[in-house]
Amino acid sequence: MPSILSISGVEKHYNSGLSALGGVDLEVERGEIFALLGPNGAGKTTLISIVCGTVTMTSGTVLVDGHDIVKDFRAARATIGLVPQEIAIDIFATVWNTVRFSRGLFGRAPDPAYIEQLLRDLSLWEKRDSKIIELSGGMKRRVMIAKALSHEPDLLFLDEPTAGVDVNLRRDMWALVRKLRDKGVTIVLTTHYIEEAEEMADRVGVIDKGRILLVEDTAALMEKLGKRRLKLVLQHAMATIPAELADWPLELQAGGSQLLYTFDANAEGTGIPALLRRLGELGIDFKDLDTERSSLEDIFISLVERS
Repeated sequence: MPSILSISGVEKHYNSGLSALGGVDLEVERGEIFALLGPNGAGKTTLISIVCGTVTMTSGTVLVDGHDIVKDFRAARATIGLVPQEIAIDIFATVWNTVRFSRGLFGRAPDPAYIEQLLRDLSLWEKRDSKIIELSGGMKRRVMIAKALSHEPDLLFLDEPTAGVDVNLRRDMWALVRKLRDKGVTIVLTTHYIEEAEEMADRVGVIDKGRILLVEDTAALMEKLGKRRLKLVLQHAMATIPAELADWPLELQAGGSQLLYTFDANAEGTGIPALLRRLGELGIDFKDLDTERSSLEDIFISLVERS
C-alpha cells in the first residue's frame, strides 16, 4: 500500500545559522498510528509545521496523498488536519460556529449531522452554544481537535495533544483516535507520554537534533532493543556487591536490600541460572524475585544518549 505521507531529504536552516532539520526521510503508511518521539528542540514540531504548510522548508520534497505540498498546496492541505500545541481560536465565537466555519474554509459542504457527532464524540455537544472564552483549558483543547477534524481529513497530526490536559480528555481523545484509525484515518502524533505511544502506535520514529534515528514497528522495537531486568529482594541487605559476582552486571538498590541484574532478553543464555547458583554458593539468600521488560521510554532515552 502506498504511503500517505512521503518525506524526502527535508532540511530546514535559519538565517541565524540554526539547523532545525538535517535531511529527514520518512514514510508514513496509510491507516497507521505513527508516533514521533524526541526531546524538546529535536525538530518534531518543525517537521509537522513544514508538512502542514506553516513553515517553509529549505530543501527537500514532501508528498501528502501524492500531492506535492509546494506545487499542489491546496490539495495537500485539504487532506490534513492539525491539532497544534498552542490553542489558537477566536475566543468570542461559539463552539458550533468555530467548527462549522473551519469546515467551510476547506470547501466542504455543510454537514450538521457530522459536526454534531464530532462534538458528541469529544463531549462538546452540551457546550455547542458556549463561547470559547467561557470554556476551561481542557474544553478549548477539545474544540481544537474538533476544528482539525471538521473537514474529515485523511491525515491527522496531533502535536503534543495531551500535554497538560485532564485525564478525562486524554481518555476521550485516545478513544477517538482508535475510532478514527478504524475508519481509515492516518494519525501522526508527537507526545511526551511515552507509555501512550507504546500502547497506541503501530510504529515509532525517534528524532533528535533534526535527524531521524530510527523508524520501527513498536512491537519489533521493544523486542529488538528491550532489556529485561531481574530484581532479587534479598533476605539480608548488603553494603557492597561481592567480588565473586563480578561476572554479572549487578546493581544494589533500596539501601542494599535489592539486587538488580539487567540483561539482553534476546541473547544466547542470560546467565540467570548460573547467577542464582553462585548466590547460593555465597550464602546470599533472597525472599522474592521479579522480572520486567524495559519500557519504550528506556529505549528512547538510550537511543538519544547514543546520538
